Amino acid sequence: MIAVIELGSTSIRMMIASPGADGRGKARILDTLQQTVSLGRDTFTTGTIRNQTTEACVSAVISFRRVMQEYGITRPEHIRVIASSAVREAANREAFLDRIFVATGIAVTVIEEAEVNRLTYRAVRPLLGRQAFFKTSDTLVAEVGGGSTETLLFHRGRVAAAQMHKLGSLRLAKSMDVYAVSRRREQAIMSGSIDQAIEAICAALPPAKKPVMLALGGDIRFAASLLQPDWDHHSLVSVTTMDLETLARQLAEMSLEEVVRVHHLSYENAETLYPALLIYIRLAQALHLRRFFVAEVNLRNGLLAEMESGGNWTAEFKHQIISSALEVARRYQVDLGRARHVSATAMAMMDFLRARHVFSHRDEMLLTVAALLHEAGLFINLSAYHKHTGYIIANSDLFGLGTQDVAMAAQIARYHRRSMPKPTHNAYMQLSREDRLTVSRLAAILRVASAVDGLPSRRPLPLRFREHDGVLTIMTDVFANLPMIQQRISASADLFEQIYGLRVNLRQTAKDTSS
Repeated sequence: MIAVIELGSTSIRMMIASPGADGRGKARILDTLQQTVSLGRDTFTTGTIRNQTTEACVSAVISFRRVMQEYGITRPEHIRVIASSAVREAANREAFLDRIFVATGIAVTVIEEAEVNRLTYRAVRPLLGRQAFFKTSDTLVAEVGGGSTETLLFHRGRVAAAQMHKLGSLRLAKSMDVYAVSRRREQAIMSGSIDQAIEAICAALPPAKKPVMLALGGDIRFAASLLQPDWDHHSLVSVTTMDLETLARQLAEMSLEEVVRVHHLSYENAETLYPALLIYIRLAQALHLRRFFVAEVNLRNGLLAEMESGGNWTAEFKHQIISSALEVARRYQVDLGRARHVSATAMAMMDFLRARHVFSHRDEMLLTVAALLHEAGLFINLSAYHKHTGYIIANSDLFGLGTQDVAMAAQIARYHRRSMPKPTHNAYMQLSREDRLTVSRLAAILRVASAVDGLPSRRPLPLRFREHDGVLTIMTDVFANLPMIQQRISASADLFEQIYGLRVNLRQTAKDTSS
């Protein structure tokens, strides 16, 4: 048995599941629980979480822990508790997290935007994989939460863009409190705020293409249940934009008290319903969609999938990270043939070094992304392009990589040439000591791989490696310009020798003249 808890903007929700056989089947949901606690109301109005709200969270987690114990779930590795924007943005978040841990013994992980994207991907990918349109069309997954709106764009099954906007239903509702205006005027102000964010969402979409849209989130699921009473919640359900507009107008004409009474909602859920539906409507209108799909999946499903698989570095997920990096490379007109060549060489070197050195899946992905993008800075200027590359990567949306991961990939690519890392380099020194060491280890490999790529071949080279007497020998049977390439390697291998204690030599293998 495994359990996941999400501390959201309006509620705390728990899901208990039984994993599939050997962790390869789909988890079977055994129980779902929810308690209304409006963390977002505090954070989005005052910037801090009140003591009263903190204690309400403590009570909710304690009650959930009792249920987990009834199911026999007691080991920490079988429990995941996450919090998103309402806790992430709170000025007193550390005190809040400490209080939860002291009172319950349960550690809460505050997830950043990239982790939200990753978990949403894990949640929707099995469902979308069964749809015929997924591999032939662009698919936009949109989820309006209390604090933010998340979008994932798939191009023929590959992640093309992942975005997070500070446009949430509760955040939007609370922002209206400063206006002493009529309900109609309030709706017009909401629409203006929404349209600014939707412009940014649409800018990431391919021009003149109409994607299939999949909407997630509690508010749109509730609306879909009203519009499609026969929906079984196990498959996708289609709703029309016009029907959703009609429902939203009806809600807008009702007071919050009426929405609570008529639709049997909590006050917190009633407050976010209209703003959330308005965001979905305006997005569908901007995309010229007459209808879109709604699904019963959420972050907790993504957490369950991740716990089942034993982590997030699955082959498919790594493939999506690489696809995202390649999208950035195309945007900056990177020579993809050379980029893939350098990446393959770097991976081959890393594999050889594994005999004596430990590299994690994370290290592998950081090096791959840095290798694929190490020449992106040429788009700006040839002079000091490695610095431009670092800036581009640091400010790019790379699916699957967190803020710290992106910062490290930027530094790895920045040091693929010229200066080695120095204490006077601010971006490098802002990393932790452990992360600085990782950057140096991986940049050392990338410097050599980039130099080896000067060999005259547009295909991945058949390289072989041998270590003997303090020398790493790279052997190849390509016969042109070896002295020049050896000189390039010698000029680039200083960091490699400093980190790994090995000099690097390039040697030509004997040509096979047998017939």
